[in-house]
Amino acid sequence: MNAHSIQSPGRAAADISSYLFVPGNRPERFGKALAAGAGAIIVDLEDAVPAADKSAARDAVAAWLTPQQPALVRINAVNTPWFADDLAMCIDRGVAAIVLPKAEERDEIALISDRSRDAIALFPLIESARGIANVHALATERNVRRLIFGSIDFRLDLGIDGDDADELLYFRSQLVLASRLAQLSAPVDGVTTDLQDDVRLTADATRAKRLGFGGKCCIHPRQVDVVNRSFAPTAGEIAWAHKVLSAAQAAGGAAISLDGEMLDRPVYARAEAILARQLAR
Repeated sequence: MNAHSIQSPGRAAADISSYLFVPGNRPERFGKALAAGAGAIIVDLEDAVPAADKSAARDAVAAWLTPQQPALVRINAVNTPWFADDLAMCIDRGVAAIVLPKAEERDEIALISDRSRDAIALFPLIESARGIANVHALATERNVRRLIFGSIDFRLDLGIDGDDADELLYFRSQLVLASRLAQLSAPVDGVTTDLQDDVRLTADATRAKRLGFGGKCCIHPRQVDVVNRSFAPTAGEIAWAHKVLSAAQAAGGAAISLDGEMLDRPVYARAEAILARQLAR
């Protein structure tokens, strides 16, 4: 699957595990980003673009977007002078979805939905203490399809030093819980900033998957393949799932023991989910 397969805002998000950021002021990179193999690209008008280049970047994105090459667009935050023009461009060009940075209040989500007449999917980017405090309310707003964790800005906002096993565990779990309660696709984890350390990237992506995330953001094309492979079912998981479902079929769905493991309906459901993820790729 690649970004060309995203044809409408409703094409969700459940089977997309990699989102590749590309700076909005670098139009020569847009096509390369599309070809990188990510599930979707996010054209960035916010952090990647200096203030002096905001208008030119918006014009470049508007000129490039077509129904044949849709993309998500990270606009500037609601309280910035660029928000209104960014939003108008997204509505006019029919983007696949809007990524809203610094999402904190339900009114911000409702404002975008109202102005777009509910025509655009929304991906709130949770990157502050207030965003986490309100994450359950944000997740239930109309047109929200998926939450993204902005872990770098979040650490800065809370003064957290480090992003290993413990520091952000509670907050990541809040996104997973809010997404499930709101019946959204599993959330997307933030970026790994080291572009050369595939071991760290694999560990970060694998941890996110274990915690219940469904994808991860990338900031360079070379990260995409590692992230895709990390979220894909492993050969061992696929073999296990086939074995479990074959045993379940033979047992008529009753609880049984297989290789010393108790198998019942929740285990069968996990096996089905693994094979569904495999087929979606």
